[in-house]
Amino acid sequence: MFTELEGQIEKITYTSVETGFTIAKVKVDGHRGLVTVVGNIAAPTVGEIITMKGEWVHHPRYGEQFKIAHYHTKIPASVYGIGKYLGSGLIKGIGPVMAERIVEKFGKETLEVIEQQVDRLAEVEGIGRKRIKMIKRAWAEQKEIREVMIFLQSHGVGSGYATKIFKRYGRKSIEVVKQNPYTLATEVFGIGFVTADGIAEKLGFAKDSELRAEAGILYVLNQLAEEGHVYYPYEPLVEKCQEILQVERDVVVKSFAKIALDKKVVIEDLNQDIEEFRENYKAVYLAKFHFSEA
Repeated sequence: MFTELEGQIEKITYTSVETGFTIAKVKVDGHRGLVTVVGNIAAPTVGEIITMKGEWVHHPRYGEQFKIAHYHTKIPASVYGIGKYLGSGLIKGIGPVMAERIVEKFGKETLEVIEQQVDRLAEVEGIGRKRIKMIKRAWAEQKEIREVMIFLQSHGVGSGYATKIFKRYGRKSIEVVKQNPYTLATEVFGIGFVTADGIAEKLGFAKDSELRAEAGILYVLNQLAEEGHVYYPYEPLVEKCQEILQVERDVVVKSFAKIALDKKVVIEDLNQDIEEFRENYKAVYLAKFHFSEA
């Protein structure tokens, strides 16, 4: 059972650009001192409000920590929080001193001004047209990151996987996942068919969708390959796919034809002379294994 905590990120102790793994200090109401949190967070920023689900763990060297399983962030609402947020280095063109000036000028309306009336930043001493353009661009990039992470996590994608997806596809993440979540199983390390299938289900993909069947067949063939099968007889494979995917035979057969046409698999007659039982003598290879056998 997960515990939920919410607080403001006060310090980023460590973060990996590649994996998103982060160690941060979070100010949580009701807790003495700052809470050490660990887990995958995409582009963590000092000043952000973070709502986390996870569990308390004890590190032998660093003591009590909160290990994140899921999270979402939102921009702060208090003047103090906004100042920390802007001064964190998040927005290129705004350092701690400039952040203080901006917040002093606009108070709680600061983020609204940046979002909707960015040209008003010219009212702050030291901010010219060039810097305003820089701030506008950086703000838009951060907004994209937030939107992608919220979308992915609202569809059951854990923070670790969400970070990997964003690193792989960037601003196109939502589009890619909506169009074909099964792409993740082959293009994002650590996300297999089962995880991608769960995401697809939350997005409303039908069990008998072509995309699911095609990805499912490749998944089954890869599982068989791990068991030592370079190829597998066609008919038993169709039955196995039906059982695992819980779909009708014609769905599997059509998908076999499609992925064979796309050269992802090779369906080969092992004995072309036996016409009567020809179907039983077909073998299915993943393309990479067929070429290595040839």
